[in-house]
This record gives sequence, C-alpha cells and structure tokens, in this order.
Amino acid sequence: MTYSSLSFRDVTIGALLRRLAETLPENEALVYSDRNLRLTFAQLEAEAQLIARGLMACGVEQGERVALWATNVPEWIVLQFALAKIGAILVTVNTALRAHEIDYLLRQSESAMLITIGGFKDVDYLSVLREIGALGDKCLPDLRRVIFIGENCSDELMPYGELRVKAAQISQEELEDRERRVGVDDVINMQYTSGTTGFPKGVMLSSRNIVNNGYWLGRGLGYTPQDRLCLCVPLFHCFGCVIGVLGAYTHGVCLCPVEYFDARKVLETIDRESCTSLYGVPTMFLAEMDDPQFKQFNLSSLRTGVMAGTLCPEPLMKRAIDEMNLREITIIYGLTEASPGITQTLRDDTIEHRTQTVGKVLPEMEVKIIDPTTREPLGPEEPGELCVRGYNVMKGYFNNPQATQAAISEDGWLRTGDQAAMDQDGYVRITGRIKDIIIRGGENIAPKEIEDLLRQHEAVSDVYVYAVSSKFFGEEIVAAVKLKLGVTATEDELKSFCQNRIARFKVPRFVRFVNDFPMTASGKIQKFKLREMHEKELTTD
Repeated sequence: MTYSSLSFRDVTIGALLRRLAETLPENEALVYSDRNLRLTFAQLEAEAQLIARGLMACGVEQGERVALWATNVPEWIVLQFALAKIGAILVTVNTALRAHEIDYLLRQSESAMLITIGGFKDVDYLSVLREIGALGDKCLPDLRRVIFIGENCSDELMPYGELRVKAAQISQEELEDRERRVGVDDVINMQYTSGTTGFPKGVMLSSRNIVNNGYWLGRGLGYTPQDRLCLCVPLFHCFGCVIGVLGAYTHGVCLCPVEYFDARKVLETIDRESCTSLYGVPTMFLAEMDDPQFKQFNLSSLRTGVMAGTLCPEPLMKRAIDEMNLREITIIYGLTEASPGITQTLRDDTIEHRTQTVGKVLPEMEVKIIDPTTREPLGPEEPGELCVRGYNVMKGYFNNPQATQAAISEDGWLRTGDQAAMDQDGYVRITGRIKDIIIRGGENIAPKEIEDLLRQHEAVSDVYVYAVSSKFFGEEIVAAVKLKLGVTATEDELKSFCQNRIARFKVPRFVRFVNDFPMTASGKIQKFKLREMHEKELTTD
C-alpha cells in the first residue's frame, strides 16, 4: 500500500490501531518530545493491548461507561484505544468542570469507573471528588473504582500503573475474543455537550460515526503518513479525539500533542518536530502569532490544519497563511451530535470562502436548510435551520429519549439549531444560532451580524454580542469588546461605527470592554456568563 492511498474506514476504533500496527509498525505514532516519549504504531498497539487487559482484569465490561478526566496526557490516547478494544464506552470529561458539574456527569452517565489526573489550573480534581463523595464513602451509586494517572497516588485511588500488573490475569486470547464482539455500530464514545446553556447531554457515538468522520476530514486535509499533527486542542472534545486523533490515524499521521494549550509550547512543538498540520480555534492562532518570540521559531514545515469553533476573520486568516505558512488550512463546521464534522472548505479555496463560509457538505451525508417553524425546505441563499443526515448522526442522547426525539426526525435528519444559508455552489454560511437570536421590540436580530461588523473596526481584536433584559424592549443588545493591544476606543466611537452600517435597532445599546471572554475548555464562548455578569451592573431602559 502506498502512502498516498493508505487510509482506513468502516472499522472499529480498536481495529484501526491494530491495522496501523500491521501496516506501519515502525512509523512514529505518538510523540511527546518534551517528555522524551516516542511510540511507533506497533508500540502504541502493544501498550493499548496491555492496558485493555488490565481494564478487563478490573472488571470493566463491554458497554460499561468509563469516564476520563484529564488533559492531553499520553495515557489519554492509549485509553481511547484500550477501552475501544474491550467495548467499553469512553466518557470524555471537560477539564474545566467544577464539583456540581462532574457530579452531574458521573451520575447521568452511570459511569462505573473514573480515570483522572491530579487537577488542572485552579481545579484540584481529588478535592472535588472527595467533595462529591466519589472517593472514600462512595456516594455515587454506579462508580466502583477511581484510577489515578500521575505520581503520589493516595490510598483512596488505584495507580494507573497497576493496570499493567493486573494485565497478567487476562490472556491475549481473552482480549482478542472480547475485541471480536465489538461492532462498528456499537456505542463506543460519549461526549457531553459543552453546556453553555442548560444541562449537558451525553451524545452517544459509534465507531462508524467517528472513525468515518475522521477519515473524510483527514482526506480533506490531504493527509498521508508523512504528515505530523501538532494537536493542542483538548482531547475531551470532538475536535481533539475525532478530528485530531482519528482524522490523523485513519491516514497514518503521527500525533505530536501538547498537554494543554500554551502558545509557546505549540510553537516549540512545531519547530522541534517539523509538524505539517496545526489545529485550533481562531483565538489560539492569534495567541501563537502574538507570542513575543514568534519569529524565532521555524514554521516552514506547516502546510495545512483546521480552524474551527467560530468563523475566522479575514485579517487573521491572511496572517495564518502568510506568517505561519498554513496555505492549505481548512475551516470545519460541525457539532458533537454530528460526530462532529458536517462541512469543510477545500485546501485551495479562496480567502473569501475560508472566512465567509464553512465550506461544502462532506461526502456520504446530506444537508438541507429548513424553515425552523414549518420545517419546509428553503431555497439557495434563504436562511433557515441547517439539518444533516448520514452515517455521522449520533445514536442519541444517553438516557434522554425525549431530547433524542426532538433532535432527530423519524427519517434520520438531525436538527443542528444553527441558522445557515447555502449558495448555488453548495457553500454553507452560518448566519447565527437559532436559539441565539435577540428579540428586541419584536425585531429578530442575529448577534453574528453585529459581531462581524464590529470585527472590521481597526481597534477591535474580538467581540461577542448578546442580550440583556429590558423592561421596554424585552431585550437590549450588548457588545462585549476586546481591544487590540495598545489601541484605545470609546463606547461612542464603536456605536458610531455601527451607525449607517446596520439598521438602527441592531446598533448595540451598550458596549462593554473586556480583557478576556469566558470560554469553555474547548474554546466556545459562554455568552450566558457575559449576560449574567453584565445584568448585575447594567440598567436597561
């Protein structure tokens, strides 16, 4: 098999790694150069098998849910494949969760095992777990065991290394028999929606969902085993474990992860490992290019990558291409319930297509735009709700049949909740979020329209628009603005900039200047937090 034609699809996640070990045994698969860790595909497969046997010895059954609460440590990727080999369901856990959130997730997912690290940033995971009764008295009814990744493991936990010891209790034949019973359409992964509003829901995904989605996205990036991906987006998110890990491995690409996002570490990894691909949300690329030592790093090896999470402003896209050599960077749009990719721009698309659209629908799936009220299909350029159907649609929400029924029609169409329009050539433009619409005095206003306008102002680095309550209009518009470093602007200046460019009722009533935006760990803006903070301070008419 030649490099240009090597690719895998329609296989289980466990079988994917085995095929890679057989086909590219000596190729580097996983590199953490700052840890001096380099694994070939053959070595990664051997480690995944060993840990899989250890998990079986701990009593993990096929179909059981195992929660993983950790940053992008090497064990994360090993576990992704080890759990898949024994048919256990990997429940990915956001690294930023607090006590009530992790308590909810573990209970709602009915996880039988939790694997965790000591903590991340200002969250001490072990203190949180003690607070919710996951350690010691075990107040959580389904949780039987907690495994600890790292040094200085306490008596309340089982060290991760113990899995290697316990592996001796399970034969290779027993592991292979278990793996044969795992099907491509079995649920193998559960990811909780980011929860920017309401309670998160557990999205059930199969190998066919996410392996095939990774395959098509990797193909869109032109991946071959000669590529090396600097993966700095969180593995708990689809961007990391699907577009990242599976998008790479379905094409034999080497992964060079960064344990958590740090612009300097990303630049060091690209330089040191001659990475050809880089992922991130727009703010990540901006942070990398704004690093004071940016020009000291050799990024000439870069070729392609993915920018997702939100549309990329044109000036930032031009900088990424010119200053980072990302001439073939693509935009991907999707959502967790769609495994996640739905559309992707082409590697040779114009700047306009890469900044004003999210590309065309991926192969083997259908997209339509409907009137959200009547559900009737709409024509080209008519904005409505984007719906998708195909192999990528989730199996459903765990233990939530009502939400599943509301999201997926009887004939298999998934309602995304995103407002979009599609042109005659099939390019999709996301025009807003159906639930994100501001209703001011009976007028429907899409925040994205105002955000796009304000981002054109020379002083604005980034902006997000949301609503605060108003006794008179029902809702008033607020723009939270982050200014460029060393640049000043006033509220009146930005309001004047909007005048004569958009309808008067769309001009923000308030402009608030911020240093940072509240974000989820996967890079999504949390507008509800902006709203909560500002409604305490603002008095609307």
